[in-house]
Amino acid sequence: MSARSIDLFLDMMAAERGAARNTLDAYRRDLEDAAQRLGAHGTGLESSQTADLERFLSDLASDGLSPATAARRLSALKRYYRFLLKEGLRADDPAKTLSGPKKPRPLPKVLSEGQVETLFDAADRIEGADGFRLRALLELLYASGLRVSELVTLPLAAFARSERCLVVTGKGGKERLVPLTDSAIRAVEAYKAVRADHLPSRAAVTHAVASRYLFPSRTARDGHLTRERFAQLLKALSLAAGLDPQQVSPHVMRHAFATHLLANGADLRSVQSLLGHADVSTTEIYTHVLEARLKALVHDAHPLAQSGTDD
Repeated sequence: MSARSIDLFLDMMAAERGAARNTLDAYRRDLEDAAQRLGAHGTGLESSQTADLERFLSDLASDGLSPATAARRLSALKRYYRFLLKEGLRADDPAKTLSGPKKPRPLPKVLSEGQVETLFDAADRIEGADGFRLRALLELLYASGLRVSELVTLPLAAFARSERCLVVTGKGGKERLVPLTDSAIRAVEAYKAVRADHLPSRAAVTHAVASRYLFPSRTARDGHLTRERFAQLLKALSLAAGLDPQQVSPHVMRHAFATHLLANGADLRSVQSLLGHADVSTTEIYTHVLEARLKALVHDAHPLAQSGTDD
Protein backbone atom coordinates (compact mmCIF):
# COMPACT_ATOMS: atom_id res chain seq x y z
CA MET A 1 0.00 0.00 0.00
CA SER A 2 2.84 2.43 0.79
CA ALA A 3 4.09 2.39 -2.82
CA ARG A 4 0.61 3.34 -4.04
CA SER A 5 0.18 6.20 -1.55
CA ILE A 6 3.64 7.51 -2.36
CA ASP A 7 2.75 7.53 -6.07
CA LEU A 8 -0.49 9.40 -5.33
CA PHE A 9 1.39 11.95 -3.22
CA LEU A 10 3.99 12.54 -5.94
CA ASP A 11 1.27 12.89 -8.58
CA MET A 12 -0.31 15.62 -6.44
CA MET A 13 3.04 17.40 -5.96
CA ALA A 14 3.63 17.38 -9.71
CA ALA A 15 0.12 18.43 -10.74
CA GLU A 16 -0.80 20.93 -8.03
CA ARG A 17 2.58 22.23 -6.85
CA GLY A 18 4.51 21.94 -10.09
CA ALA A 19 7.36 20.15 -8.33
CA ALA A 20 10.44 19.57 -10.48
CA ARG A 21 11.63 16.07 -11.39
CA ASN A 22 14.64 16.32 -9.04
CA THR A 23 12.34 17.33 -6.20
CA LEU A 24 9.97 14.46 -6.88
CA ASP A 25 12.87 12.00 -7.02
CA ALA A 26 14.16 13.29 -3.67
CA TYR A 27 10.69 12.91 -2.10
CA ARG A 28 10.44 9.36 -3.42
CA ARG A 29 13.84 8.37 -2.03
CA ASP A 30 13.08 9.88 1.37
CA LEU A 31 9.63 8.31 1.66
CA GLU A 32 10.75 4.89 0.43
CA ASP A 33 13.63 4.95 2.91
CA ALA A 34 11.18 5.85 5.70
CA ALA A 35 8.88 3.04 4.62
CA GLN A 36 11.76 0.57 4.73
CA ARG A 37 12.98 1.70 8.15
CA LEU A 38 9.49 1.71 9.64
CA GLY A 39 8.77 -1.66 8.09
CA ALA A 40 11.82 -3.10 9.84
CA HIS A 41 10.00 -2.33 13.10
CA GLY A 42 6.78 -3.90 11.86
CA THR A 43 5.03 -0.61 11.05
CA GLY A 44 3.63 0.51 7.71
CA LEU A 45 4.29 4.01 6.42
CA GLU A 46 0.58 4.88 6.16
CA SER A 47 -0.31 3.46 9.59
CA SER A 48 2.65 4.81 11.60
CA GLN A 49 1.96 6.76 14.77
CA THR A 50 3.86 9.68 16.25
CA ALA A 51 5.96 7.38 18.46
CA ASP A 52 6.99 5.36 15.39
CA LEU A 53 8.13 8.52 13.61
CA GLU A 54 10.04 9.68 16.68
CA ARG A 55 11.90 6.35 16.68
CA PHE A 56 12.56 6.78 12.95
CA LEU A 57 14.16 10.21 13.57
CA SER A 58 16.21 8.75 16.41
CA ASP A 59 17.46 6.01 14.07
CA LEU A 60 18.56 8.63 11.55
CA ALA A 61 20.62 10.37 14.22
CA SER A 62 22.13 7.06 15.37
CA ASP A 63 23.13 6.30 11.78
CA GLY A 64 25.07 9.56 11.67
CA LEU A 65 22.89 11.43 9.19
CA SER A 66 23.38 15.18 9.32
CA PRO A 67 20.73 17.40 10.93
CA ALA A 68 20.06 18.94 7.50
CA THR A 69 19.35 15.51 5.96
CA ALA A 70 17.12 14.49 8.87
CA ALA A 71 15.23 17.78 8.61
CA ARG A 72 14.68 17.24 4.89
CA ARG A 73 13.31 13.73 5.46
CA LEU A 74 10.98 14.95 8.19
CA SER A 75 9.75 17.68 5.82
CA ALA A 76 8.88 15.01 3.25
CA LEU A 77 6.98 13.01 5.88
CA LYS A 78 5.05 16.07 7.05
CA ARG A 79 3.93 16.85 3.50
CA TYR A 80 3.05 13.21 2.89
CA TYR A 81 0.89 12.86 6.02
CA ARG A 82 -0.85 16.20 5.37
CA PHE A 83 -1.74 14.81 1.95
CA LEU A 84 -3.12 11.57 3.44
CA LEU A 85 -5.23 13.55 5.91
CA LYS A 86 -6.58 15.89 3.23
CA GLU A 87 -7.47 12.98 0.95
CA GLY A 88 -9.23 11.09 3.74
CA LEU A 89 -6.67 8.28 3.69
CA ARG A 90 -5.93 8.94 7.37
CA ALA A 91 -7.98 10.44 10.17
CA ASP A 92 -5.00 12.16 11.82
CA ASP A 93 -1.54 13.58 11.11
CA PRO A 94 1.12 11.73 13.15
CA ALA A 95 3.89 14.11 12.05
CA LYS A 96 2.11 17.32 13.02
CA THR A 97 3.79 17.74 16.42
CA LEU A 98 7.23 16.57 15.37
CA SER A 99 10.10 19.01 15.15
CA GLY A 100 13.31 18.35 13.33
CA PRO A 101 16.83 18.48 14.71
CA LYS A 102 18.25 21.95 15.12
CA LYS A 103 20.63 22.90 12.38
CA PRO A 104 23.97 24.24 13.58
CA ARG A 105 23.96 28.00 13.75
CA PRO A 106 26.09 29.29 10.86
CA LEU A 107 29.16 31.21 11.87
CA PRO A 108 29.01 34.90 10.94
CA LYS A 109 31.15 36.24 8.13
CA VAL A 110 34.16 38.10 9.49
CA LEU A 111 36.71 40.38 7.87
CA SER A 112 40.35 40.17 8.92
CA GLU A 113 42.01 43.17 10.52
CA GLY A 114 43.96 43.67 7.30
CA GLN A 115 40.77 43.71 5.22
CA VAL A 116 39.22 46.31 7.51
CA GLU A 117 42.31 48.48 7.10
CA THR A 118 42.02 48.09 3.33
CA LEU A 119 38.47 49.42 3.50
CA PHE A 120 39.63 52.44 5.50
CA ASP A 121 42.40 53.13 3.00
CA ALA A 122 39.89 53.04 0.15
CA ALA A 123 37.60 55.46 2.01
CA ASP A 124 40.52 57.86 2.45
CA ARG A 125 40.88 58.04 -1.34
CA ILE A 126 37.32 59.41 -1.72
CA GLU A 127 37.48 63.19 -1.85
CA GLY A 128 35.11 65.78 -0.44
CA ALA A 129 32.24 65.54 2.01
CA ASP A 130 31.27 62.05 0.85
CA GLY A 131 34.71 60.72 1.75
CA PHE A 132 34.68 62.33 5.21
CA ARG A 133 31.20 60.91 5.88
CA LEU A 134 32.11 57.40 4.77
CA ARG A 135 35.27 57.38 6.88
CA ALA A 136 33.28 58.54 9.92
CA LEU A 137 30.65 55.85 9.33
CA LEU A 138 33.30 53.14 9.06
CA GLU A 139 35.25 54.32 12.08
CA LEU A 140 32.15 54.50 14.26
CA LEU A 141 30.94 51.10 13.10
CA TYR A 142 34.27 49.39 13.69
CA ALA A 143 34.99 51.26 16.93
CA SER A 144 31.59 50.63 18.49
CA GLY A 145 29.99 47.57 16.87
CA LEU A 146 26.71 49.45 16.43
CA ARG A 147 23.82 47.87 14.61
CA VAL A 148 23.40 49.63 11.28
CA SER A 149 20.00 50.98 12.36
CA GLU A 150 21.64 52.47 15.45
CA LEU A 151 24.43 54.00 13.38
CA VAL A 152 22.38 55.77 10.71
CA THR A 153 19.90 57.14 13.26
CA LEU A 154 22.52 58.50 15.68
CA PRO A 155 21.40 61.93 16.88
CA LEU A 156 23.90 64.72 17.39
CA ALA A 157 22.91 64.51 21.04
CA ALA A 158 24.53 61.07 21.22
CA PHE A 159 27.76 62.90 22.03
CA ALA A 160 26.15 65.12 24.63
CA ARG A 161 27.61 63.50 27.75
CA SER A 162 31.12 63.05 26.45
CA GLU A 163 32.82 63.49 23.12
CA ARG A 164 34.71 60.27 23.83
CA CYS A 165 31.60 58.14 24.23
CA LEU A 166 28.36 57.51 22.43
CA VAL A 167 25.01 57.19 24.14
CA VAL A 168 23.24 54.56 22.06
CA THR A 169 19.57 53.63 22.28
CA GLY A 170 19.31 50.00 21.23
CA LYS A 171 16.64 47.31 21.06
CA GLY A 172 13.82 47.74 23.54
CA GLY A 173 14.77 51.38 24.07
CA LYS A 174 17.71 50.37 26.28
CA GLU A 175 20.55 52.87 26.50
CA ARG A 176 24.20 51.89 26.61
CA LEU A 177 27.41 53.89 26.75
CA VAL A 178 29.94 52.99 24.06
CA PRO A 179 33.52 54.33 24.27
CA LEU A 180 35.19 55.49 21.05
CA THR A 181 38.73 55.13 19.76
CA ASP A 182 40.87 58.18 19.09
CA SER A 183 40.73 57.38 15.40
CA ALA A 184 36.92 57.35 15.42
CA ILE A 185 36.79 60.64 17.31
CA ARG A 186 39.10 62.30 14.78
CA ALA A 187 37.05 60.95 11.87
CA VAL A 188 33.80 62.25 13.35
CA GLU A 189 35.30 65.69 14.03
CA ALA A 190 36.59 65.91 10.44
CA TYR A 191 33.18 64.88 9.15
CA LYS A 192 31.32 67.41 11.31
CA ALA A 193 33.18 70.20 9.52
CA VAL A 194 31.47 69.20 6.25
CA ARG A 195 28.25 67.69 7.67
CA ALA A 196 26.21 70.66 6.43
CA ASP A 197 26.84 69.51 2.85
CA HIS A 198 24.50 66.58 3.51
CA LEU A 199 21.68 68.65 5.01
CA PRO A 200 18.59 69.58 2.97
CA SER A 201 18.18 73.25 2.17
CA ARG A 202 16.66 75.37 4.93
CA ALA A 203 13.55 75.76 2.79
CA ALA A 204 13.01 71.99 2.66
CA VAL A 205 10.34 70.54 4.92
CA THR A 206 12.79 67.88 6.11
CA HIS A 207 15.50 70.35 7.18
CA ALA A 208 14.44 70.54 10.83
CA VAL A 209 14.19 66.76 11.15
CA ALA A 210 17.45 66.09 9.32
CA SER A 211 19.30 68.59 11.50
CA ARG A 212 18.84 66.32 14.50
CA TYR A 213 20.91 63.50 13.04
CA LEU A 214 24.65 63.01 12.90
CA PHE A 215 24.25 61.57 9.39
CA PRO A 216 21.48 63.61 7.75
CA SER A 217 20.18 63.02 4.24
CA ARG A 218 19.12 65.55 1.67
CA THR A 219 16.59 63.16 0.11
CA ALA A 220 15.47 60.54 2.65
CA ARG A 221 11.99 61.14 4.03
CA ASP A 222 13.04 60.29 7.58
CA GLY A 223 15.81 62.88 7.43
CA HIS A 224 18.76 60.53 7.98
CA LEU A 225 20.98 58.30 5.87
CA THR A 226 19.14 55.04 5.25
CA ARG A 227 20.44 51.56 6.01
CA GLU A 228 20.02 50.63 2.36
CA ARG A 229 22.05 53.60 1.14
CA PHE A 230 24.87 52.90 3.58
CA ALA A 231 24.93 49.25 2.48
CA GLN A 232 25.23 50.42 -1.14
CA LEU A 233 28.10 52.74 -0.26
CA LEU A 234 29.86 49.93 1.57
CA LYS A 235 29.47 47.55 -1.38
CA ALA A 236 30.94 50.15 -3.74
CA LEU A 237 33.79 50.79 -1.32
CA SER A 238 34.59 47.08 -1.06
CA LEU A 239 34.89 46.89 -4.85
CA ALA A 240 37.23 49.89 -4.84
CA ALA A 241 39.27 48.17 -2.13
CA GLY A 242 39.53 44.95 -4.13
CA LEU A 243 37.35 42.95 -1.72
CA ASP A 244 34.39 40.71 -2.50
CA PRO A 245 31.30 42.92 -2.04
CA GLN A 246 29.26 39.83 -1.11
CA GLN A 247 31.48 39.43 1.95
CA VAL A 248 31.15 43.04 3.15
CA SER A 249 28.12 44.60 4.82
CA PRO A 250 27.39 46.78 7.85
CA HIS A 251 26.58 43.67 9.87
CA VAL A 252 29.85 42.02 8.83
CA MET A 253 31.65 45.09 10.21
CA ARG A 254 29.80 44.58 13.49
CA HIS A 255 30.97 40.97 13.48
CA ALA A 256 34.54 42.16 12.84
CA PHE A 257 34.34 44.53 15.82
CA ALA A 258 33.32 41.74 18.18
CA THR A 259 35.66 39.07 16.85
CA HIS A 260 38.72 41.34 16.78
CA LEU A 261 38.05 42.50 20.34
CA LEU A 262 37.88 38.91 21.59
CA ALA A 263 40.95 37.94 19.58
CA ASN A 264 42.89 40.72 21.29
CA GLY A 265 41.93 39.73 24.83
CA ALA A 266 38.58 41.37 25.57
CA ASP A 267 36.30 39.39 27.88
CA LEU A 268 32.96 38.08 26.67
CA ARG A 269 30.81 40.06 29.10
CA SER A 270 32.36 43.37 28.05
CA VAL A 271 31.78 42.59 24.38
CA GLN A 272 28.19 41.62 25.21
CA SER A 273 27.66 45.01 26.83
CA LEU A 274 29.20 46.91 23.93
CA LEU A 275 27.09 45.04 21.37
CA GLY A 276 23.91 45.53 23.37
CA HIS A 277 23.12 41.82 23.54
CA ALA A 278 20.55 40.94 26.17
CA ASP A 279 21.87 37.38 26.45
CA VAL A 280 25.55 36.44 26.52
CA SER A 281 24.76 33.29 24.51
CA THR A 282 24.20 35.56 21.51
CA THR A 283 27.71 36.93 21.93
CA GLU A 284 29.24 33.49 22.33
CA ILE A 285 28.90 32.84 18.59
CA TYR A 286 32.01 35.00 18.14
CA THR A 287 34.07 32.66 20.30
CA HIS A 288 33.13 29.90 17.85
CA VAL A 289 34.41 32.08 15.02
CA LEU A 290 37.75 32.38 16.81
CA GLU A 291 37.88 28.64 17.45
CA ALA A 292 37.26 27.93 13.77
CA ARG A 293 39.93 30.39 12.69
CA LEU A 294 42.46 29.00 15.16
CA LYS A 295 41.78 25.44 14.01
CA ALA A 296 42.27 26.52 10.40
CA LEU A 297 45.49 28.29 11.36
CA VAL A 298 46.90 25.19 13.05
CA HIS A 299 45.83 22.99 10.16
CA ASP A 300 47.40 25.28 7.55
CA ALA A 301 50.50 26.45 9.37
CA HIS A 302 51.60 23.85 11.90
CA PRO A 303 54.55 21.78 10.61
CA LEU A 304 53.04 18.50 11.86
CA ALA A 305 49.50 19.17 10.70
CA GLN A 306 50.04 17.57 7.30
CA SER A 307 52.65 15.00 8.30
CA GLY A 308 50.25 12.38 9.64
CA THR A 309 52.69 11.48 12.45
CA ASP A 310 51.48 10.70 15.96
CA ASP A 311 54.82 11.09 17.77
